[in-house]
Amino acid sequence: MPQTVLYVDDDLALARLAQKYLGRAGYDVVHAADSVSALAALENGSFAAIVLDHYLRAETGLQILGMLKERQIVLPVIYVTGSSEATIAIEALKNGASDYVIKTVGGEFWPLMESALRQAIANAELRMAKEKADQEIRLGKERAEVLLAEVNHRVANSLALVAALIRLQASNSKSDDVKDALTETQARITAIAGMHRSLYTSDDVRHVEMDKYLGTLVKEVQNSVNMDQQGPVIQLQADQVSLTSDRAVSVGMIVTELLTNAIKYAYPDGGEGEVRVAFMLQGPEQVLLVVEDDGIGWVEGDTPKGTGLGSRIVKSMAATLGSTIDYKPRPSGTRAELVLTLQP
Repeated sequence: MPQTVLYVDDDLALARLAQKYLGRAGYDVVHAADSVSALAALENGSFAAIVLDHYLRAETGLQILGMLKERQIVLPVIYVTGSSEATIAIEALKNGASDYVIKTVGGEFWPLMESALRQAIANAELRMAKEKADQEIRLGKERAEVLLAEVNHRVANSLALVAALIRLQASNSKSDDVKDALTETQARITAIAGMHRSLYTSDDVRHVEMDKYLGTLVKEVQNSVNMDQQGPVIQLQADQVSLTSDRAVSVGMIVTELLTNAIKYAYPDGGEGEVRVAFMLQGPEQVLLVVEDDGIGWVEGDTPKGTGLGSRIVKSMAATLGSTIDYKPRPSGTRAELVLTLQP
């Protein structure tokens, strides 16, 4: 199907020549002698490009370019000027023209015009295709993020339900060993659920804001492990750091295990005390995680209390982060440190 070109020029003879020569090149040419007829044609028809002469009877092509811009008419425009008017051509390009052709009396004018039209239309089609592809990518990304947020929401709710069932089972258990095992399991599930909750409540569904995540996690671990509301107080100091979801859940699991151990074993018989959690930037590329207490103390190499599963989980999660847990000697209590290198 031939493409239609709007030819704006008050020279009727030249307009007929345009219809003749450009018609041979496969274009349908619609003539307009001024801005009024040009804008009317654009409103009522569909055009692939505009050829716009500079000098018209009552106006200039530059003025018409301004009208096109005001009406947000986006079409490739080939600007036609006299041979001594290079400055006008430059001004036309600045105001939205795609290309210009210098009007000459020789036979090369129409081939140059046809070439400029073909190139301008091809560039416009490529630009439109790129804009459409970019829009589809944006829409696809938005849909994926909405879907991922919904998945995180459902996973968090499901895990919260599982944790609640485990908590109910633990509260009804007659065995202290079973109760402890269920309580620790509940805390681990809570850590994972908290990460998913952080993701679906955030604008970024791929990264977790660790200060908010750890703040919620600390409260939930204390409530799940310390159901009678006795025992140590947990203090949190966390800088604003974002981690990817997989790294965030590893940090959350480590904090959960270390906190659970501190609450259960650092202060025997429900004694009062303090457990401190810190997640602090150490320069632009590292974060230091610290969990410490002032209790009875434990050093690496001592026989783990309980099943030892928590210690194995901590080591495994630290390995996934490319780090290790380091237990620092203290006059009293226990201090566990992990240095995490931030990914670019």
